[in-house]
Amino acid sequence: MAYAPRSNAPRPGGEGGDADRRRGRGRRDDNRDNRGADRENDEFKDKLVTINRVAKVVKGGRRFSFAALVVVGDEKGRVGWGAGKAREVPEAIRKATERAKRGLIRVPMREGRTLHHDVIGEFGAGRVILRAAPAGTGIIAGGPMRAVFEVLGMGDVVAKCTGTTNPHNMVKATFAGLARCTSPRAVAARRGKKVADLLPNPPRGGTETTAEAANV
Repeated sequence: MAYAPRSNAPRPGGEGGDADRRRGRGRRDDNRDNRGADRENDEFKDKLVTINRVAKVVKGGRRFSFAALVVVGDEKGRVGWGAGKAREVPEAIRKATERAKRGLIRVPMREGRTLHHDVIGEFGAGRVILRAAPAGTGIIAGGPMRAVFEVLGMGDVVAKCTGTTNPHNMVKATFAGLARCTSPRAVAARRGKKVADLLPNPPRGGTETTAEAANV
């Protein structure tokens, strides 16, 4: 019995071997993109600060929706905030998280745990005071500010809100303060000097050097 040679003609309902291979390659590329998105999601940690139900009066009654405030950070010095509004809670949180990832800022930290200096942040009626703290202090701050420091990765800080306690204004004032933070290295580069020239001399008999005090 003689067998017919294999043909490259397209099969019924298909486009042929080459098209199938191209289609399979496309699926592999999609899987690779999905893995990259999963790694990005694993890199960031998000916290829901507050969620509020809002109503819009329309003809025939009221239409309810939800507004969410979310902070996102990689616990390594980058942090962002976002607000989202939707008819359902999960969708509002998703929108807020995506907006937070688009507006990340980097905050310089001393020894990777606290601020380099004290700073005051203001936004509208919100006013917060952020102070550097020694090791072991922990996060001493209110709810909205605590969420920001946790996703930022800051372990020692003292914060006080002296203005409104509205969560949105507190978070925005905290970000305004963090955006003003700087490091000795950045100040030295801006002034054209060395880091050692900006730092005070260590106490007599102390073992801490100027370079160690910079912590940059």
